[in-house]
Amino acid sequence: MAQAQATPKLKRAALLAAAALSPGLARTLSPAPSEVAALDLRAALRGRAQPRAEQVIFLVPLVGPHHVSDWQVVTERLAQTVESFRRQEGAWQAVICCQERPPLPDDPRLHWLPFTDPTPGNDKWRKLAALCDHLATMQTGPAYVMSFDADDLLREGRVAEMLERQAPGYLAETGYVMDHASRDVALAGPRSLRHPLRKPFWKLCGSCAALLHDPELQQSAAFLRAMTAHEHRMFPYLARLAGRRLTALRHPSVLYVLNHGENFGARRGRVGFKTRFVRRYPVDPLDWAQAAGEFPAP
Repeated sequence: MAQAQATPKLKRAALLAAAALSPGLARTLSPAPSEVAALDLRAALRGRAQPRAEQVIFLVPLVGPHHVSDWQVVTERLAQTVESFRRQEGAWQAVICCQERPPLPDDPRLHWLPFTDPTPGNDKWRKLAALCDHLATMQTGPAYVMSFDADDLLREGRVAEMLERQAPGYLAETGYVMDHASRDVALAGPRSLRHPLRKPFWKLCGSCAALLHDPELQQSAAFLRAMTAHEHRMFPYLARLAGRRLTALRHPSVLYVLNHGENFGARRGRVGFKTRFVRRYPVDPLDWAQAAGEFPAP
């Protein structure tokens, strides 16, 4: 299972416009499988009251030991990610999918999902599909579901914010990007007069979107599975097409650490422009001094 291709922007606009009139009309525009899943969920949500989410579920695809040069580095990064979850106030669970069980704290909120698919090559999207399929076994009730990379860190207070606000979904428009080699930190966020070319956080990092999942709707998990088959830059569009428009989290909410030795992006040769981004958009030192304590030390 390879990563699904992104839909061209003009076609996205056409599908959104058609769906606003009728999901049936949008289906005449040859939507991709993920867009069909979005339209199915949109139709299922029509006239249905939004349920109250009682927890946040993090879906964490973890690279297998055979794909990395230093498994200990990978598990150390995962331990920091898990610690960022454990610092949260409010109900949450995390499911980590990998071929080999990593060292995990003794915490009933943490679960390991064994991955046994022997197909060679990059398996991140197959793991995400397995994690979405696993939701049906969890019997959790309505919850926010967030795919989360195993080397990113969640800021304190984000679970509480999601459960308090009860939006259809959330988007990390702002967030921090750290170059582990230099310890420099940038602030990613929407474009502004001061930063007309800056990128929002969700265009840089996959740990960026949480969607309300209703297990009573079969279309809900099917949509999550189809959405996470894409790169994260498609998430806001697909959520909107599904009728789950994402609301921006109030504060920079995730710390994305580059150049720590086992980045997924580095294995794909796609870290260079992000390193340049860190140099170009440094965070205000006073702001970072206040925020840094709300993350585990990277």
